[in-house]
Amino acid sequence: MENNTTSASQKPTIVLAGATGDLGGRIGRSLLEKGAEVRAIVRSNSDAAKVDALRKQGATICEVDFHNASELAKSCEGATCVVSALSGLHYVMVGIQSLLLNAVVAAGVPRFIPSDFAIDFTNLPYGKNRNLDFRKEFKERLDKAPIAATSVLCGMFADLLTGQAPIVLFPIKKVMYYGNPNQLMDFTTIQNTADYTAAAALDPTAPRYLRIAGDVLDAYGLKEAASKATGEEFKLLRVGGLSLLNTIIRITKALTPASKEVFPAWQGMQYMRDMFSGLPKLEPLDNDRYPEIKWTTVAEVLERR
Repeated sequence: MENNTTSASQKPTIVLAGATGDLGGRIGRSLLEKGAEVRAIVRSNSDAAKVDALRKQGATICEVDFHNASELAKSCEGATCVVSALSGLHYVMVGIQSLLLNAVVAAGVPRFIPSDFAIDFTNLPYGKNRNLDFRKEFKERLDKAPIAATSVLCGMFADLLTGQAPIVLFPIKKVMYYGNPNQLMDFTTIQNTADYTAAAALDPTAPRYLRIAGDVLDAYGLKEAASKATGEEFKLLRVGGLSLLNTIIRITKALTPASKEVFPAWQGMQYMRDMFSGLPKLEPLDNDRYPEIKWTTVAEVLERR
């Protein structure tokens, strides 16, 4: 594996799309800390304050029109890897990422890291999880492209357990679950995911898939983590089986069928359903590939809320 600490003249150049987002911004900072040259490609309407922050951190800013193939390809020239941290619906996750992929191939960049960052959607059938279907569709295009690719799969962002994901219910001191309380699930912080992705971007030997989890817990483990973090006793709350959750998803989705949100309530339920099913459990884990990364546990995340 290459040593990432190279001289200034040998610094690898990583092109980063989606750098103004939370995960993308963290990936950019981590790459800079690891000694890489970071070229952030942004749109003309990107958040000016975030773009300015990237520039001050040391990133080179390339303002591009993603629909201008030659302009986009030129922004990728000379890079050793292009990382996508784009987030959105089909237009972005399949459409814009495909334009980026075409530009990367045209520019002769050897490696690409797509915006996958999720549970193992390769084990899920089409039609069960809208956002993961986008990743599956783009995967089919990526696998046909003449380029080496690495997907980083990280389970669920552990940060969401502090409130956005209705699993650890702090007001009533319960951990909610559906189905089997012994089903193990993968949780990784956004920062751990960013650091690992940066390391993978600088690793020319990285394989097609890298699977990571800062913590692997079942419902009982989540209960113990919440109790440890708060100093108060949490209990389990079994709402029902997965069939009940599927029914709730259908009803909720029917009430908002034309939702243009990236994460409407029913999308979060789909993600939770899939995790409780065990189908997308990450196996085997590649946590040890980059030993410099210190993994953050769920209990530590809950303590910081």
